Amino acid sequence: MKRGIMLLGLLIFLSVSNQAIGADLESRIQAMEETLKRQQKTIEEQQKIIEELKDQIRTQIAAEKPKTAVATNEPETQKPAGPTGLFGGSALSNPNISLVFNGYAYSSNLTNDELKNRAIRWYTTDGIDRKNGFNLDSVELAIYAPVDPYFNLYATIPVTEDGTTVEEAYFVTTSLPQGHQIKAGKFKSNFGRLNSQHSHVWDFVDNPLPYRAFIGFGDEGIDEKGVQYTYLPPLPFYTVLGVEVLQGENTTLFGSGATGGPHAYTAFAKASLDVSDNATILFGPSVITGKTKTNTVQANSDFTGDSTLYGFEFTYKWKPSKFEGFKIQSEYLYRSQYGDLTDTTLGTVQRLERYQDGFYIQGVYLWNRWEFGARYDMLSIFKDDYNLGGAKQDIGRRPWRVTAMIDYSFSEFSLLRLQYNHGESDVYGKVNHEVFLQALFSIGAHPAHQF
Repeated sequence: MKRGIMLLGLLIFLSVSNQAIGADLESRIQAMEETLKRQQKTIEEQQKIIEELKDQIRTQIAAEKPKTAVATNEPETQKPAGPTGLFGGSALSNPNISLVFNGYAYSSNLTNDELKNRAIRWYTTDGIDRKNGFNLDSVELAIYAPVDPYFNLYATIPVTEDGTTVEEAYFVTTSLPQGHQIKAGKFKSNFGRLNSQHSHVWDFVDNPLPYRAFIGFGDEGIDEKGVQYTYLPPLPFYTVLGVEVLQGENTTLFGSGATGGPHAYTAFAKASLDVSDNATILFGPSVITGKTKTNTVQANSDFTGDSTLYGFEFTYKWKPSKFEGFKIQSEYLYRSQYGDLTDTTLGTVQRLERYQDGFYIQGVYLWNRWEFGARYDMLSIFKDDYNLGGAKQDIGRRPWRVTAMIDYSFSEFSLLRLQYNHGESDVYGKVNHEVFLQALFSIGAHPAHQF
């Protein structure tokens, strides 16, 4: 009897305990489910906020960044994250503004008059437009901002000793179908390597001899009003194809008086390949052709005819770290020109045909904040035909020059450069020994330059 009562009590106790445990577990499970629901709601709200932020970032990037660096020749394509503009905030209403100072002290064994009259005979009548002493190349004001999700606007306004000019002012599309882009206004042509760059990003103070002979002295180069179309085909490596229709106002290559409208046309192709984790090459051909009327062929003469300039560029960059690197850069230029040469003194007209070429090669080694560079440039490598009135002229010795350079960057905004040129571009053999001490300083929101 006692055993039965004990057994019955045990069963009742176990039953009550199980009910209590079950109720406790059920309560805990319910509490956990409610907690999960609250956490899920919080996650959904945070995910919604993240998606909204992503949309804002995508919109800002689309508005502030052109589709391709090389396609637009910009230097000015990569923008920092976060606030932009001169005082922060959106660049849509507050453009990026920068100022670059480019000046140098200069010394030559030639007098200022000899420099001014130091033409490259049979190539160009332009002399050397610099003086012994202190020279202000330019103080360059650059302005950039997205106009809206469809266009970006750029302007470069250099201030020189001769006054203020508009070097570049153009818009670039940002919303055309993938790979297509249009640029229009006044801009540096994408012909060749150096032409599309501003002088303050060059590795040397001055441009090489082929540029001076075929395009003109100074840093403006082929800087024209016109329109450019570029296309990035879907290839496994970076490639850009482009054409340009230009006004043709370059005084050495074409001349504004050649026709009454646009008369220069450019085509180019550029490809870039990564040959290793730290090395990249860029290469491609260019051609520009058009009508010409210029007085830079011979003294007291006007030339009217057709000109075509071919070019091929090659650049190799090796940069394993921020403070070590090596770069080789070279261009080959070939000019074909034919038409009538009029002696403005005698009034006689003779048929002129000239086919001339030139090249330069330069190398720069980066070590810590120092750069060490050397350059060699020469004209008449393979062609030196100068036919006037059916008779080939003897152009004499080949113009050439060798350059050495060393510079030091205090930061990415300031640089001092020392350069020496041994120039034998004078066909009569008079050497020009030139020494430069250049200072480059930049302030403001100056964006990254192209490769």
